[in-house]
Amino acid sequence: MKQAVFLDRDGVINEVLSKRVKFVNDANDFHLLDGVAEAIRFFNKAGFLVFVVTNQGGIGLGYMKEKKLQRIHKKMEADLKAQGATIDDIAYCPHKPNEGCPCRKPKAYLLKKLADKHYVDLPASVMVGDREPDIRAGQKAGCQTVLVHARTEDDFQADARFPDLRAAVPWIIAQKRAAAR
Repeated sequence: MKQAVFLDRDGVINEVLSKRVKFVNDANDFHLLDGVAEAIRFFNKAGFLVFVVTNQGGIGLGYMKEKKLQRIHKKMEADLKAQGATIDDIAYCPHKPNEGCPCRKPKAYLLKKLADKHYVDLPASVMVGDREPDIRAGQKAGCQTVLVHARTEDDFQADARFPDLRAAVPWIIAQKRAAAR
């Protein structure tokens, strides 16, 4: 089975709630965070599959249509590809917060769905997020968890905490080596 790095999108891969952009509801609002492409390149080279797992409640709330989300994701993939980084697959929840759907993080459905589709060993994989729902989803899926860019002192019992994705690379790569033993 394969190992994967599951990445939340907003706040891990791209800016959100910044001076430049509040929410990403249009491709023009999408800006990669510093070091993200470099980090994903390291994961690619180490042999991890790299997935994006994101709640996109703006669709359910009517702030954007799925076609706009597809354009945002195409821009994300193009921006990363231009820097030599590859995303293997993207899964998202389009439902409103508190709608009770099975796919919204902190539920683990999207991680498990990607794991089944790509033959991923969840306990040997890592979920990276910037908020509690990301960490809880990773824990429920049985993954190692990493909290980055946290806006709180609480670490939600994540296995590791780093200021950004690039800083988390050595720890995540070490998980690859540990699982190979």
